Amino acid sequence: MTKLKGLLLTEGMHGMISQVEGLAKALDLDFIHEKIELNNFWKLIPPKITPIHNFVFKNKIDNNFNVVISCGRKSVIPSLFLKKKFKDKIINIHIQDPKVSLSNFDFVVAPEHDGLIGENVISSKGAIHYLREKELDENISYLKPRINKEKIITLIVGGPNKYYDYKETEIEKIFYKIQQNFVNNGYQLILIPSIRTPKKIIDKAKNYFDENQVVINDIDKKAYLSSLRLADHIVVTCDSTSMISEAAITGKPVYVAHMPHIKNNDRFKKFFEMFKKLNIIRDLEDKVEQWKYEKLNETDRISGYIKSKIKNYDIS
Repeated sequence: MTKLKGLLLTEGMHGMISQVEGLAKALDLDFIHEKIELNNFWKLIPPKITPIHNFVFKNKIDNNFNVVISCGRKSVIPSLFLKKKFKDKIINIHIQDPKVSLSNFDFVVAPEHDGLIGENVISSKGAIHYLREKELDENISYLKPRINKEKIITLIVGGPNKYYDYKETEIEKIFYKIQQNFVNNGYQLILIPSIRTPKKIIDKAKNYFDENQVVINDIDKKAYLSSLRLADHIVVTCDSTSMISEAAITGKPVYVAHMPHIKNNDRFKKFFEMFKKLNIIRDLEDKVEQWKYEKLNETDRISGYIKSKIKNYDIS
């Protein structure tokens, strides 16, 4: 049977790519990525008052696809334009709240903590993502040559956004807790940066921790996957619900390293509360604990539901 073809629309950020790619893989699509670029004026205009027209975005997109999966504000208008143009010949799926009428999409996948409700809305606990157990297993050996301790703590670092500004004093507090709780108690550190992590934070980590600790310099997917599988405990900075959701696939204790917020972060608070109720996360404080929870794999659950519905569409 010929695979359906997928078109993935994002702004190019890790969290967005992880979500669209994860869903596309779970749906078994033959897909390509398109990084959306809006024309200057339209970058400033909210989607709900933006005309659904191709002059809004720079990308030239053909119709060689069956399913469009979009994520992020910039991808909303291109998805709506393609749906308007090709109608029932394609299925369009948006991940996260599109901030426009939900009826514009065949499916909307939104985190439960967003509180989005609609007949075509599928709620997820946290963010869906591209990680699979098999990939973690396949990459476990990648960092092993650099490991010389039995216990591993993986620290996954995000970066500044509109909610958290990553003041140097706050980073020092996080490093201090990692040192006191883990490194001083026989753990070896693996620090994984994200695309948003400033170089000065990576450099600071190299100066703060001794040379026995593993600080990854650049974006390295294999290192990321290996560190998740090797870790006994995982710490993720509070700015990324996507990376916290990804860590939850391991079933290992996940600590959240909190920082003061610079903007209302109620959505984050709801996410943290839900993941605490699921016994997935705890706050990074001054002690190390062991706990278990059911591994979270929302991507497969949601893709299974969409697959069952797609059978009723004539798009092949």
